[in-house]
Amino acid sequence: MERIVNLAEKLSELSVTHYNNPYVMFEWPEQIDPDAWYFTPEYISIYGTSEFEQLDDAGKKRLSLLEAVNFFSLNIHGEKALMRGLTKRLYHNRPKEVSDYLHHFVGEENKHMSLFGKFCTRYLGKVYPSRAYEIPNELDEAEEDFLFFVKVVIFEELVDFYNLQMSNDERLHPLAKGINQYHHDDEVRHISFGRTITRNLFNQLKPEWSEEKQVQVQAYILAYIESTWKEYYNPYVYKDMQMKNPYALYECAWAMDGARVHREKAGRKCYKYLLDMGALIKEPQV
Repeated sequence: MERIVNLAEKLSELSVTHYNNPYVMFEWPEQIDPDAWYFTPEYISIYGTSEFEQLDDAGKKRLSLLEAVNFFSLNIHGEKALMRGLTKRLYHNRPKEVSDYLHHFVGEENKHMSLFGKFCTRYLGKVYPSRAYEIPNELDEAEEDFLFFVKVVIFEELVDFYNLQMSNDERLHPLAKGINQYHHDDEVRHISFGRTITRNLFNQLKPEWSEEKQVQVQAYILAYIESTWKEYYNPYVYKDMQMKNPYALYECAWAMDGARVHREKAGRKCYKYLLDMGALIKEPQV
């Protein structure tokens, strides 16, 4: 617990000293630039399909805007759930220093949601609805606490892979590039906290778990990883691009060998952490 307290104090200090105001730091053009990229082309969900290759340059760039809106939308929905979980855990059997940092955590996530929402509604007129499904479980409070922070780590590690890549992609419009950089800068702290508290909780709970309970927990984690990844492949995007059979395209894009390779690459760091900790005994096959 001492390690978590020390880390929480350090992260709170960093949240103050590295504070940036997203409401004033970005320039928002009145209209979208149709000649710009907004999402790294190679990370577009249908990259490598015949449908993608048949698009002209303008179509691919339009699709990149919609993929950016989907990415920001899934962040909004993920962070809404995250904020509910964090506020539930404020001042709940944890040291004051941890709750102090959770306030920073919640505040930063709220600013992220506002930023993402402004981009989505300003340039597409909507936020895509969540497509995540609820994973049933029969867990006690301590196990639920552990799995909440596991989900925080998984969600934010996968998002941060994209943030980091796109913040360094010089092809992207400066606004898209800047939003990804801003989000990455905060997520580094969130991931550090999530990893530390997750490992602490796991080390407390693991000795008490039966083999059946371990299997149950691992199944839940694997199901959450798959559910999270599937939100990156959105048939509503393909429908808005007026592509034929958007749900068939979703299934095709998900099943492509290239997409599997991409998901393995993007999730590698997160999966290694879960495997090293012992929360998983095999790498996810998604």
